[in-house]
Amino acid sequence: MPTITPSLWFDNDLEEAMAYYLAIFPNSSIETIERYTDAGPGTPGDVVSATFTLDGQRFTGINGGAVFAFTEAVSFVIDCRDQAEVDYYWDRLVAGGQESQCGWLKDRYGLSWQVVPRRLTELTCDPDPARAAAATRAMLGMRRIVIAELDEAVSGL
Repeated sequence: MPTITPSLWFDNDLEEAMAYYLAIFPNSSIETIERYTDAGPGTPGDVVSATFTLDGQRFTGINGGAVFAFTEAVSFVIDCRDQAEVDYYWDRLVAGGQESQCGWLKDRYGLSWQVVPRRLTELTCDPDPARAAAATRAMLGMRRIVIAELDEAVSGL
């Protein structure tokens, strides 16, 4: 079976972005970095492309210039065990970026992430429609997902 590897287009800050992500995600590493040579077309020594792994997920990246921008149409979901994990990833990824809603954020490079506690899925998939609806309503009012607030929204139902 072939491997599917996300490829990310950066303006000209791929090397900086890799260092940023590697500092956040455990079990991460840079596999390869390709640099321009005297043959061009870029400045010799500048990064052209790279392959890296973030917590076991392989990515490739290129420095393609300011031609394309990341959009929310593609995002990466971080499945978090508990509130401590939600807070860890949220705080680090949103630094220099922008909060959105329902656990979504854009990092400093414009890449979209969904920081989602497992408890959210448990509650929004609850067989009791009233509990699922209450959890969904609570989530829709949040930026960062707060498990205690979700649990409070469904308590007593």
